[in-house]
Order: sequence, then structure tokens, then C-alpha cells
Amino acid sequence: MRLALLGCGTVGAEVVRLLHEQSADLAARIGAPLEIAGIAVRRIGRHRGDLPVDPALFTTDALGLIKRDDVDVVVEVVGGLEPARSWLVEALRAGKSVVTANKALLAEDGGALHDAAAEGGGDLYYEASVAGAIPLLRPLRESLHGDRVTRVTGIVNGTTNFILSAMHATGAGFAEALEEATELGYAEADPTADVEGFDAAAKAAILASLAFHTRVGAADVHREGITEVTAADVASAKAMGCTIKLLCIAARGADAAGRETISVRVHPAMIPLTHPLASVGDAFNAVFVEAEAAGELMFYGRGAGGAPTASAVLGDVVAVARNRLAGVRAASESAYAALPVRPMGEALTRYHISLDVADRPGVLEAVAGVFARHDVSIATVRQGPSGGGNGDAVLVIVTHVAPDAALAATVRELHGLDIVRSVASVLRVEGGL
Repeated sequence: MRLALLGCGTVGAEVVRLLHEQSADLAARIGAPLEIAGIAVRRIGRHRGDLPVDPALFTTDALGLIKRDDVDVVVEVVGGLEPARSWLVEALRAGKSVVTANKALLAEDGGALHDAAAEGGGDLYYEASVAGAIPLLRPLRESLHGDRVTRVTGIVNGTTNFILSAMHATGAGFAEALEEATELGYAEADPTADVEGFDAAAKAAILASLAFHTRVGAADVHREGITEVTAADVASAKAMGCTIKLLCIAARGADAAGRETISVRVHPAMIPLTHPLASVGDAFNAVFVEAEAAGELMFYGRGAGGAPTASAVLGDVVAVARNRLAGVRAASESAYAALPVRPMGEALTRYHISLDVADRPGVLEAVAGVFARHDVSIATVRQGPSGGGNGDAVLVIVTHVAPDAALAATVRELHGLDIVRSVASVLRVEGGL
């Protein structure tokens, strides 16, 4: 069984190493040995340490490698949209099986890959695209197909989880925690994809597609990052018995007209310390799945890194290789439900709002009136001095469940009140209190 490997960076090198170290076991599990037919890279002369591979296997002609008749499986760990999309569509249409870790491509144009796989008759596997080594996508794709998944809530980005965990543990601000994450190698030199939520949003689209049998793309996901989360927000969360996490949330529910729809969003949120996701620290990932018959399921582990991601890649390689030897194909994409995605304005959750206000009589009544006018019910109010020595005060309000659009309208009106100096922060509250 011959593989074409596209990319030989951190993950690709680990794939090569594991193929070499575990060759006998992998051959026994599959029923035939795995051989590398070629490795497509950008620069052949780049130093790759003591990688156990014949240098003659390296090529810069990825498309030529894919088209070779002796290639059975194409493994893509390059990332990005193009040229990866063209390469994988070519491979799938030619009937080759594909294993990819490319979350951005799957979220942006996964439908094209699934269509090409259906046309060519090969398998498309992508366990490594979400949560690294954690076996998550195949349970959603196969094990839970006899059940009805109602909600998926997850921490799927290790960089942001490390930053928020550090802020919770030390009281540091965002900039300090990001600097530490960069020094330790958890954050890239340009951390935008992580801290602005792009990475998590791509993974949320993939999870929602599998959980709800619906094609969901990155454009369908409401996205907010963690750059506006402050040390004061973290302290306020602690005072409530909560912590702040960047969550991806995909949920099934009815819209205003009673139609079954789904909501998919990524944003920072307060969750109670009693919630299973609250204890997920450092750069770990975890996904909490709720299903009607199975109940609550938790998937936890290392969500990134060369070795964990390569482990997931090789698990997929074994599966597709066994299918090819047996002359069968895995179950095709399940998108029969085609549920509409609700706009973010209809998403229901609770909110934590921190206001800097003038400290004088009637302020609380005026603020409460704004919430009432937009049908946002207040659960708790906490007031204290602003700390700025200017005689102003801080109001911290936690609401009952309300539509996101109603809260947004409330905040807009609050900005216009002369008694409100600023709306310091708005955070969603998930998981019940």
C-alpha cells in the first residue's frame, strides 16, 4: 500500500518517523506493508535532521506525485486552501483515498472534497483536522450515527486555552499571557488565527457538519476571539465561581418560526468551575457532546503538536488502507438533514455585562429600565467602586437567558446613556450557574 505524502514539516516528519518505527505493526493491522511512494515539499535541499527516509523520495512536483499510478493513498499535511484544494480534488477524482489534517480547507470547501470523493469512489478521512490525537470525529461520524446529537461544546484551540488558563491562574493580562505562550512555543509568531478565533471557527464548522448531518462552512460560524478579555473579566469570573474559556458551541434547536435549525458560534464565555470543561487547562483540548440516548460524553487530550496529530493521521491511514485492500469504501458524507443555520442574533445564552457608571441615585433604575425595554431579564447585580478614584462606580450585571440580538440592542442603548461612562465588557455565560 503506497502513500504520497504532501508536506514534511512538523506533522509530516512525525508521520514519516512513525511509519518507520511502527512499520511491522502497521503492516499487521492493515494486512499489507505501507510504503512511501514520494514526499512533496517546497524545498528539497532543506535540512530535515535524521529523518529515516531515502532522500530520492523528495520531490517538488506534488501534482505529478499524486497522479502516479502506483499511489494508493494521498496524505496531506501542508495546510492552507490552495494548492491543497486542487491537489486533493485531483486525487479523489482519480479514485485515490485521501487523509488530510487541513481544517481550513475542510471548513472553507469541504463540500467540494466530499463531492470529489463520491465521484472517484475513494475515502476522505480527516480525524487530525480537529483536536489532534483525540478520537473525536470518527465517534461523531460513525459511533453516534444511531443517536441524535443535540449539542457540542468544546475547547479546540490549545493556544487560547493556555493563555486563558494562565490569566486565571496568575491574574495576568492578555498581553502578558500571550508573551508567555509565545516564549513556550504554544503561540505562533503571528497568533492571529488562534487568538482571533479563526482556527476554532474552522473546527466548529467541521464538528457541526458531522454532528448535525449538514454542510456547515466557516462563513456560517459566528466568531469572536479573546483579545478583548481582560484581567478584570477573569477576576469577575472568579468572583462568580467561573472561569473564562474560548468555546466552540454547535447546538440544535428551533428558530422563531418553529423550524429545526442549528447555531454554530465561537467566542469567549464564562463557565462555572463545576463544568467538565472548566478544569481543562494548559494547551489541552476537550469536547463535550450531548446526545439524546448516549447522554453526556467527554473527549479530552492533546489537541496539537507533531506527534499527536501524526497519530491521528496514521489512524486514518490504517482505516483507508484496510478499506482499499478489502475493496470497500467507508460511509460517504452524511448531509441529508441540510438544516439551516440560525443567525447569531437568535442564539440564546446568558450574559455578564460590566459597566462604568456615575455613582449617584437613580443610576441602577435607569440601567435596569434599558434591560427591561429590550426584554432582557436581570438575574443578579453587583456594584462597587470603580477604583479610579473619580467617584464613579462599577455595575456588574448577569442576565437570564436572552437572544443575542436583544442583548446587542441593550448594549447599544447603554452606550448612549450619559450616566454610563463605558460598557467595559460583555461576556456570555454558558453551562448554567
